[in-house]
Amino acid sequence: MPYATSPYRPGTPCWIDLMVPDQQAALDFYRDLFGWQGEVGPPETGGYSVCTLKDRPVAGIMATMAPDGAPTPPTAWTTYLATADADSATEAITKHGGTVLSPGMDVMSLGRMAIAADPTGAVFGLWQAGEFLGAQIVNEPGSLVWSELASGDLKTASAFYSAALGLETEPMDGASDYFSLTVDGRVVGGAQGLDNLPPQAGPHWLAYFCVDSTDSTVDALVRAGGNVLAPPFDMSAGRLAVVQDPQGAVFGLIDAAGPELP
Repeated sequence: MPYATSPYRPGTPCWIDLMVPDQQAALDFYRDLFGWQGEVGPPETGGYSVCTLKDRPVAGIMATMAPDGAPTPPTAWTTYLATADADSATEAITKHGGTVLSPGMDVMSLGRMAIAADPTGAVFGLWQAGEFLGAQIVNEPGSLVWSELASGDLKTASAFYSAALGLETEPMDGASDYFSLTVDGRVVGGAQGLDNLPPQAGPHWLAYFCVDSTDSTVDALVRAGGNVLAPPFDMSAGRLAVVQDPQGAVFGLIDAAGPELP
């Protein structure tokens, strides 16, 4: 069982969370789809829910919040990259052409977080672990298995992630238009351009969840009110689909093993 028991290496995707208009509806949906357990959190955490699988944290779900006068954030999954120092990382992000959307802030004694966008517009989070490491179970059905960057200018994005966060982009064997994301030579995710994606996709990070059966999970998602953006198809890594939950959040499904934990 791939359990995380120590902080992730800097640059590695380590946590995902969802900001959604109807938090309870999302908790119910993902409980039924993936078997997660979770409930609306206490007021001191803004109601943030840490969802668990087999009693271990796998993802967060929170109600949409926007400061007065600010636009309402989109309903989307956010991928967090591990960092040893969130404040130094945000300085590096700015230095290398990224944008800090939410500066470093403490989350009680759990850790320190920030939200940023790379120079091509893909939004991601940073997580500096304190008492909370991030996802403690991955690469198992119902948990995060793959993190993928999509960018309209992959050369610029690759240079940014390398210089700011130590996340390297390398050619993937047998693929001319898909790349590996690596930390210290270990594969932690993938990257591609936007040419093969729908025009409305835009730059983004996409979270893929491991499932026992892509087809049956897609069927269950549709019965629960979700949408299918890319129907199940076979590829070298497994059988993949891209879907949308009933409130509009996009994610991937794949019946494949992911990168090994450090």
